[in-house]
Amino acid sequence: MARNFSELTEQEILALAISLEEDDSRIYGDFADRLKTSYPDTAKLLTTMQQEEIVHARRLMEMFKKAYGDHIPFVQRDAVKGFIKRKPIWLNKVLTVNQVRREVELMEHESLNFYQTAAKRTTNLDVRRLLDDLASAEQDHEDLAVKLTNELSASGALKEEEATNRRAFVLQVIQPGLAGLMDGSVSTLAPVFAAAFATGQSKDAFIVGMAASLGAGISMGFAEALSDDGVLSGRGRPYIRGAVCGLMTTMGGIGHTLPFLIEDFRLATFVAILVVAVELAAISWIRHKYMDTPLMQAAFQVVVGGVLVFITGILIGSAG
Repeated sequence: MARNFSELTEQEILALAISLEEDDSRIYGDFADRLKTSYPDTAKLLTTMQQEEIVHARRLMEMFKKAYGDHIPFVQRDAVKGFIKRKPIWLNKVLTVNQVRREVELMEHESLNFYQTAAKRTTNLDVRRLLDDLASAEQDHEDLAVKLTNELSASGALKEEEATNRRAFVLQVIQPGLAGLMDGSVSTLAPVFAAAFATGQSKDAFIVGMAASLGAGISMGFAEALSDDGVLSGRGRPYIRGAVCGLMTTMGGIGHTLPFLIEDFRLATFVAILVVAVELAAISWIRHKYMDTPLMQAAFQVVVGGVLVFITGILIGSAG
C-alpha cells in the first residue's frame, strides 16, 4: 500500500531520490534515442540531461552511504502517494517533440517540488545541502526543457511563464476535469438509456440519470481529492481538483439526462442521443488539444467506449 510522503524516514527519502534520478535518466535516454534522427539538437539536449541525472544519482548514493551506511532501501515512486502517474509515452509508436517537451517539463517540475519538500524534512545538514543543490539543478533543467519548444515553432520558444502557467492549468484543471467529464459522460449512458428503454417513460430515465450523475460526481470528486495532496506533483490544492472533477462528472451525466424532461419519449431520446454525440466530440477535442493525442485516435477511443456503453444500456433496457 502506498504511503504518505510525510511518513517516510530520512533514509527512505534519500533512497526515493536515488530511484527518481535513475528513472528520469533512463527516460531521457529513451527520448534522446527516439528523436536523434529527426531532431538531433533536441536529442543532444536530452542526452546532456540524462548524464546530469546520472551524476545526481551518484552523488545521492555517495551521500547515503556516508550518512546511513551501505544498505539502500528499495523505495520507488509507486510506493509513495502524491506522484503523478506517468504514461509511458516513450514507448509510443509515434512520438512527437511536443509530447517530449511536455513530459520533460512535467518531470522536472515534479522533481523540483520533490527536492524542495524533501530538504525541509531532512535534519542532516549535509543531506539538506545536497537536496537544495539538486533542487537548483532541477530548476535549471526545467528552464532548459523550455528550449525544446524551439523545434516546434519558427518564432522560437514559448516564454517560461506561459509554459509554467499552461502546465499548472493542465495539471490542476484539465486533467481532473477531463477525467470527470469522461466518467460522467460515458459511465452514466448505460443506466440512463437502460431505464429509458425498460420503461418507455421520460420521467423514469430522468430520475435515474440525475441519481447516477450526482452519485458519480460525488464519488469522483472525493476520489480525486483524496488521491494526491499536490505537494510533490504540483497539481495544486486537492479540494479544488476534487471540485473540478466532481463538477465535470456531474455535468457529463446531466447533459444527456436533461432531454428526458421532454414528455415525448421518442423526441427526448433523439435529443439525448444528439447531446451524447456532442459530449463525445468535446472530450475528443480536449484530449487532442491538451493531452497531445491525435484527433482521430482520440475520437476513435472515446466513440468506441461510448458506443459500447450506450449499446449495453439499450440491450439491458430492452431485455426488461
